[in-house]
Amino acid sequence: MADSMMSKAATMEIPINSNGDSRNLAEDDSLEQDLQQVMVSGPNLNETSIVSGGYGGTTEGIIPTSSIKGSNMHHGSSNSSMTAEEATRGVAVEKFDIMKKWGLNTYKCTKQMISERFGRGSRTVDLELEAQIEVLRETKRKYENVLHLARALTNHFYSMVQTQHALGDTFADLSQKSPELRDEFGYNAETQKLLCKNGETLLGAINFFVSSINTLVNKTMEDTLMTIKMYENARLEFDAYRADLEELNMGPRDAVTMARIEAAQQQYQIHKDKYERLRSDVSIKLKFLEENKVKVMHKQLLLFHNAISAYFAGNQQQLEQTLKQFNIKLKPPGADKPSWLEEQ
Repeated sequence: MADSMMSKAATMEIPINSNGDSRNLAEDDSLEQDLQQVMVSGPNLNETSIVSGGYGGTTEGIIPTSSIKGSNMHHGSSNSSMTAEEATRGVAVEKFDIMKKWGLNTYKCTKQMISERFGRGSRTVDLELEAQIEVLRETKRKYENVLHLARALTNHFYSMVQTQHALGDTFADLSQKSPELRDEFGYNAETQKLLCKNGETLLGAINFFVSSINTLVNKTMEDTLMTIKMYENARLEFDAYRADLEELNMGPRDAVTMARIEAAQQQYQIHKDKYERLRSDVSIKLKFLEENKVKVMHKQLLLFHNAISAYFAGNQQQLEQTLKQFNIKLKPPGADKPSWLEEQ
């Protein structure tokens, strides 16, 4: 029954060779029963009590606080106070149930993870999707390197432009103070000022390139990777509850076990639906990410090439035309600091 439900065209279950034995499975069963027993015998949040002695001990030494309250307090309490107390207890019970479910789910997932790690369990794998995810992670690493190098280029080039600006001012000052070298200092000052102007234009193009790559890597790709992380967690939960259901199906079929099998079947179906939904979300996001990446990089690489070529060719008109083509506006001097709106 469970095998027919788990068969998928693009999804397959890859068993991991067992290097354990039946004694390990018995130890895991015992560990699970122990954990469940701990959770069942945990502190009752429905009433406040003063506990004396160890956890899980006998009832001796447990003094309910209700026994130390005077009888007149019970008679004097109003209906509103009783309702408030019941509501408080209801919240406590709800929180305890949530914690209990979380603890059991965490235990099952941890057990599944350890079983996979040591070759005693099996995991569900979508080979095509896993290959696409690995390609995305590798692409992100390479693009992060491009972003790192582009930022380094921006910093070095900015320093060069600042040096050219200072050198041009120095040449202009010396042109006024050295009559015998006025012309030589003068045209060198003009050359440095022109280079500085073109350098600032190129910096505008490079900054736009860096900003676009940063958005692609640290926002678009990162958003997809977050969905992939959720998908991988859902896969682990699905396999954990699948293994739990398979283990129950191999056991005896008495009334208690049948009730546990039915509950396990419901949990299995819930986590299967969650896993398939997130798998579909990942596939869709990977498809749109690839399309967006190609579109963005086509524009940015063309911008980078045209701007660099025009700058080193000394073609100021083409450099300015490149910025107009890509709708890049240079910031006026002194506008390096972002506004409060840009910082949000």
